[in-house]
This record gives sequence, C-alpha cells and structure tokens, in this order.
Amino acid sequence: MYKKAIVFLAFSMAVGYNSYSQKKNYKVIAVSFYNLENYFDPENDPNRNDEDFTPTGANRYTKEVYAQKAHNMAFAISKLATDVTPDGPAIIGVAEIENDVALTYLVNQPEIKDRGYKFVWFYRSDRRGISNAMLYNPKYFTVTGSESLFVDIEGKGNYEKPTTRDILHVTGTLAGDTVHVFVNHWPSRRGGESATAPLRALAAGVAKKKIDSLMTVNPKTKVILMGDLNDDPIDPSITKALGAKSDKEKVKSNDLYNPFTSYYKKGIGTGSFNNAWNLFDQIMISGTLLKEDVNGWHYYKSEVFNKDFLTQKFGVDKGTPHRSYDGSNWINGYSDHFPTIIYLVK
Repeated sequence: MYKKAIVFLAFSMAVGYNSYSQKKNYKVIAVSFYNLENYFDPENDPNRNDEDFTPTGANRYTKEVYAQKAHNMAFAISKLATDVTPDGPAIIGVAEIENDVALTYLVNQPEIKDRGYKFVWFYRSDRRGISNAMLYNPKYFTVTGSESLFVDIEGKGNYEKPTTRDILHVTGTLAGDTVHVFVNHWPSRRGGESATAPLRALAAGVAKKKIDSLMTVNPKTKVILMGDLNDDPIDPSITKALGAKSDKEKVKSNDLYNPFTSYYKKGIGTGSFNNAWNLFDQIMISGTLLKEDVNGWHYYKSEVFNKDFLTQKFGVDKGTPHRSYDGSNWINGYSDHFPTIIYLVK
C-alpha cells in the first residue's frame, strides 16, 4: 500500500533526448545521486534536531549561508551529465536534506529552475533531522506511486533512541519504461565500522525484501537503487545482504549489478576519511536493465563526478570533496561527497 507523500506530479510528459553516437545512434538518459551534506533551511523546527543549522546555532547557519549553500548545490547539479545530455539527469536522488522548504528553494535556484525539477519527499527524518528525496525532470519521468520504507534499528544502536533514514521508493515512467527507484542513506559508521555493520545490513535487507517482492510479482521489474550506503561496494551489506554483483556475466535478471565496484578497486572514491578514500555513494541496477537486447532502456556506463570545481584545492584535504563546512566554520563549498551518475541508452 502506498502512503501519502509530498509529490509534485507532472500532468504531461514532453519526451526529449540527446542522441549519443558510437557506431549507431542511441537515446540517452542520466540518473544521479548526490549527498548534499546537511542541506537545511535556517528556521528552527521544534520537531527536528536542527538547532545547529539555525542563525544562532553552532554552525551560524544564517539566511545568507543558506542562500549560498543552495546556490552551490544548484550549480553542481546544473553541471551533472551535461557533457552527455544537455538537460542533465532525469532523476537525482538526494540525501541529507531537511524538508520540502529547502527542496523547493533548491529547485527554484536560477541555475536549474528552467529544468522544472519536481520532487518526492516524506516528512520522516533521523535523529539529525535529515531525510532522503528524489528530484525528477517531468519531461522524462512521471511519478505513479511512492512510499517510505521504515528501517527499524530500535535497540540495535548506541543511541538512546536510535533512528535512521527511511528508504524512499518511487515508482514511475522513465520516458516509456516503468521503473522502481530506491533512494537510500544507510546508518553511519559512527561507533565503529564493525559495530555498526549490522545496522547497514538491516537497511540493505529492507530494500532487498521489497525488490524481491516486486520481482516475484513481475520478473521483468526494472530497479534503480542508489544512495549513500556508508559502506564500500565490497562490503557485506552490499555483496551479501543486498546481493549486488560486479561481474556482468554473473548477473541474473532479478540480481542487482553494481558498476561502482570497479571504481573502488581502482582507488576512486566519493569521499575521504582519515586520508583514505571511500566509495559510499553508489547506483545499482537490476539485471533487467543490463541486457542490451531487452526492450526499453539499458545500462551504458557510470561515472564518479569528481570534477575539479568540486574538489579542495589546497591543504591536507587537497583533491577531496570541497565540503561546505570545516567543523562549524562555513567554507563556501559544496558537499563532502562527490555525486555519482549512470547513463541508460536505447
């Protein structure tokens, strides 16, 4: 049963694509994920733990900082995938956003306003007051349903009242194809990687259970799973609990394929901690989107969007994502994560 969500629906879809040439012409669509690093609005919500991100809070999150943060995020989004498709991503999963006020402000920034991005979001958050959402371009995607999948970690964490982000599940038509999109932000490693690993496995299990149920009803179901998983592509939460595979030849229709494993093995990451790269931000697809001989869209390639303008230019963090805060000091950056992208063609 789908729950009621804040959904901004398109009433019509004017389909347009960019042709990509390689021996023969393809139509191409981009799908992206981006952790926006604590994208709050500056108003205090008594029902959320957002005090640090208010004008008088620890981070001195003034209206001016909020405006600059939104501008920076919109600028980054405006550049995603445009070297392949001028309209940028048709779908962008986002994490670490506070609410629909912040999302509305973001999609109306001048850098991306002309794209007409809409969004799906639920009023559910973790103990930090952040949640997941999905932006979409109504030229390419029409929402037909959505739900928020609860990840119950009560009694399993180190906090008095542990909570984590729900998994956002959106169903819709992606330029002719019905797809199921899952936007994730799994429990962090705070408290230790091994100690918190069961929490991420639990979150993976919630997504896996839903995907398996969809595949049981229709083995041709097309799935895109994305998110900040707080685990690398080789970790058990992904390879075992989620069952994702990195070898295309071993991926069955009801399996998940993870194209970002190869990036990780090459030392390419989306974030850095203690001078070591992690690749927590991943996008996976079901085997039904992998085979070129199937009808509709199929996988073409992936990308870690680690462009120069998103990177720190100096100091010990040189080359890592240029984050927006250094401790509690605003440093006018973007995010502590690089975005990721996949491209689908037909």
